[in-house]
Amino acid sequence: MKLTTLITTGLITLWSSMLLAQNARFTTSGTVEYEKTVNMFAMLKKRINKDNESYLQPAYDQYRRSQPQFKKLTSTLTFDDNKTLYTPNPDNGPQNFWGSGMVPQNNTVAADLNAGTSVTQKKVYEETFLVRDSLRKIKWKITDETREIAGFACRRANAIVMDSIYVVAFYTDQIAVSGGPESFTGLPGMILGVALPHENISWFATKVTDVPVPPNKLAPPTKGKPLDNKGLRATLEKAMDDWGEYAKDEYKAYML
Repeated sequence: MKLTTLITTGLITLWSSMLLAQNARFTTSGTVEYEKTVNMFAMLKKRINKDNESYLQPAYDQYRRSQPQFKKLTSTLTFDDNKTLYTPNPDNGPQNFWGSGMVPQNNTVAADLNAGTSVTQKKVYEETFLVRDSLRKIKWKITDETREIAGFACRRANAIVMDSIYVVAFYTDQIAVSGGPESFTGLPGMILGVALPHENISWFATKVTDVPVPPNKLAPPTKGKPLDNKGLRATLEKAMDDWGEYAKDEYKAYML
């Protein structure tokens, strides 16, 4: 190949890269709308065993006949200045579902990513807690898998949280905020998708809006019994001491 051809090819590649960079979408302030999907059939089926099948199997069969397989719930993440506020949609309706505390959206989560702290309002049955603590430290393993979510190019990362919950996340570096739904943070960009395959639950962004966000829209929640994560764990363990096998799933749901 002639030198002039090599130079021309190099210039074309450089110009193409510059045009792509100019047209790329980068967001630092706005909102992300998420849809939480729960596979109710799979979740409820796992709760049936030889000790309870006489009454849970008929209840499960009736549920399958009368209810949709997938429960859908929505939420919004507002972000600006490396702060985020994740809030469930009040229009989701009643949050009491047969099966598991994993189903409803119990948490309002304010995260200060610079300070590494969070304030989480957690609804646990009839009681509300206000949990102030450090952000959960998640050891992500970034992979080469990619997909598009809500118009953004995303990369996959995997992790284990709470010693046993396998997490698949998809993040985009086109949103320069290391936040995400619920308590999932710590990747080099906004997390637009989270799946907990073994828990039959996922959160995926359906829309991202690039708009200025005033500081009052990121104010953390203030109502609830004040605790840190250690205090919440102790409270839950005491309350569920005699719950047997069901305690594990419920504890996992409310500590997530």
